[in-house]
Amino acid sequence: MTSAAAMDTSSLELGEILVRETRLTPEQLEQARLRQTESHERLADVLVEEGFLNADEVLHALGQQQGLAVVASIDPEEVDESLLADVPIAFAKQHRVLPLGWAAEGVLRVAVADPLDVSPLDDLHLLFDGAEIEIVLAREPVILNAINVAYDRGLTSTDELAEEAEDDLDSLATELSNEPKDLLESTDDAPIIRLVNSMMQHAVKERASDIHIEPFEHEIRVRFRIDDVLYEPMKPLPRALQAAIASRIKIMGNLDIAEKRLPQDGRIRLKIAGRDYDVRLSTVPVAHGERLVLRLLPDTQELLDLSKIGFSETQLEALDRIIRRPNGIFLVTGPTGSGKTTTLHAALHSINGPEKNIITIEDPVEITQDGVGQIEVNPKIQLTFATGLRAVLRQDPNVVLVGEIRDVETAEIAIQASLTGHFVLSTLHTNDAASALTRLVDMGVEPFLVGSSLVAVLAQRLVRVLCPECKEAYTTTDEELREIGIKPPGRPVTLYRGTGCPACSHTGYRGRLGIFELMAIDDEIRNLVSQNVDAKSIKAAATRKGMGTLRADGARKVLQGVTSVSEVIRATEEEGAAAQV
Repeated sequence: MTSAAAMDTSSLELGEILVRETRLTPEQLEQARLRQTESHERLADVLVEEGFLNADEVLHALGQQQGLAVVASIDPEEVDESLLADVPIAFAKQHRVLPLGWAAEGVLRVAVADPLDVSPLDDLHLLFDGAEIEIVLAREPVILNAINVAYDRGLTSTDELAEEAEDDLDSLATELSNEPKDLLESTDDAPIIRLVNSMMQHAVKERASDIHIEPFEHEIRVRFRIDDVLYEPMKPLPRALQAAIASRIKIMGNLDIAEKRLPQDGRIRLKIAGRDYDVRLSTVPVAHGERLVLRLLPDTQELLDLSKIGFSETQLEALDRIIRRPNGIFLVTGPTGSGKTTTLHAALHSINGPEKNIITIEDPVEITQDGVGQIEVNPKIQLTFATGLRAVLRQDPNVVLVGEIRDVETAEIAIQASLTGHFVLSTLHTNDAASALTRLVDMGVEPFLVGSSLVAVLAQRLVRVLCPECKEAYTTTDEELREIGIKPPGRPVTLYRGTGCPACSHTGYRGRLGIFELMAIDDEIRNLVSQNVDAKSIKAAATRKGMGTLRADGARKVLQGVTSVSEVIRATEEEGAAAQV
C-alpha cells in the first residue's frame, strides 16, 4: 500500500473515532475533509485549526486509532543521555521525536507527536542497529520542551570538548546565515565549533555578562564575568587552539579573519536554548595572539521597574518627581558597569506613553523599548552624540536620552536643549554626584549654564546580593559597623554573610542591586557652582540638606540583610578614601 493510500485510510478511521468519541459533528468532519482536499494538510491539523477540536482530543483519538499510549508530560531527567549523542537535536526538533530509553533489550521507547510520520522512526530503527521502536504519544509542546531540557543537560563538558578539539584543528565553521540559529541545533561536529558553542551555552547558564578569551605563551585562559566579578569556569585551553577559536568567533561576528594586527568590533546574533542574544564582540592583538571579549546581551529584557533596582521609597518619590519634569538635565554618574544604562531606561519606561515623544542616542543600543526611537552612534559615518543630538532636536522630542556626555560640544547642545523645553537624561563618568557638576565646568561649560540647566544628579554603584539559599546570620563588631559609617548602638547587631552553595556557584552571592546617591540641585548648590567651588564643598552642602551618600545607602542595605559589609566597602572605596583625606 502506498503512503498516500495509508494516509487516506488513517484519516477516515480517525474521523470516525473522533465523531464517536468527541464533540465533533459529522458536518464538521465533512467540512474539514473538504478543506483537507484543497490544502493537502493532515486531517488532525485541519480540525485543530478550524477550532472543531483541541490538540489533546485529537492526540487521544490518534492513540486510540493506533493502539498507542498517550503521556501528558515527559520528565527530561528520565531521558537516557547516551541516546542523545547519536540523535542530532535538529533531527529531534524537526520531526518532534525524542528517544526516551530502552523499554527492553532491543526495544527503543520513543515519544512522538505524529505517529503517522513513519520516516523518522525508520531512521531511528536503522540508527540504533535495527532496534524495535516502541511509540508513545505526546503533545508537540511537551516533546519540544523535553528536547530542549534533555539536550541541554546532556551537553558534553567544555573541558572534554577542548581535549577533542586539540586533535582536530582543520575543521572551521563557514559563515553563519543572517537568521539567528539556535546553538543547541548545530549539526556540525567540528570540535572547535562545538567548543565555542558549549562555551557560550555555559556562560548563559552561569548568568555571565561577558566572556574573556585571553591567549598566553603556553595556554588560553577563559574567564566569565558574573555579577561584576571575573571567574575561571574551566581549566586553561591548549595554546594551539588560539588561532582556530579566534577565527571561529570572528567568522560568527562577520569580522576579517585575515586581519590579526588591528582591533576589530563585531556583533553576533545567536539563539541559545530558545532565547535570542545580541553578542558584542571585541578583538585586540596582544603578544601571543588575539584577545577576545564577548558581551552577552539577551534581547528579551525583563520589564524595567525602578522599584526593583534598589531604590528606597524616599528615593523613588524624589526620582519620580525629577523624571516627570518638562525640562532640565538629569545626570546619572558612575564608572563603567555600574548600571547607569539600566537606571536610565527604567526611568524612561516609567514615563513612556503615547503623549510623550522619546528619542535616545546611544553607543550602543543595549536595551530596546517599544514606543522609544533609538539611534545608535556610528563614528564611521560621523554620527556622533553631538551630530545625533542636533538631528534629534528637529524631531520635536519631549524627552531625549544621550548615552554619554563625552565632550563640551555634546554638553552645550544638551544644555541648550534643556533650556528650550526638553527633558534630557545622560551619563557622566565621575565618582560621586557632586563631581558631575565640576566635571562639566572642567569640560568648558560655563558654570551659570551648569547650575541653571541641571535638576538632579544620581551617582550609583552595583553591589552583589547575598544568595538567599546560603546566607547566614552573625553578630557583627563595632569596628565593622564603623567601616560602613554606622555608629555602634551599644548592643549586638545581627548582619548576614554568604557561605556559598551550588545555587550561587559557591560565591555566596547571586545577582546585583544598586546603591545610590541622589543630589537635587537647589539654589544653594547653583550658587556654589557659579562660584566655581570644588566638588567636596558641593557634596558637604548637599549632605547637610539630607542627601544620603553611596556608603550610607549601602549601609542601609547591609542592615536589611541584602548585601554584606565587604561588598559595600568594595563598591565605595573612593568614598572611604576621600573621608580619610
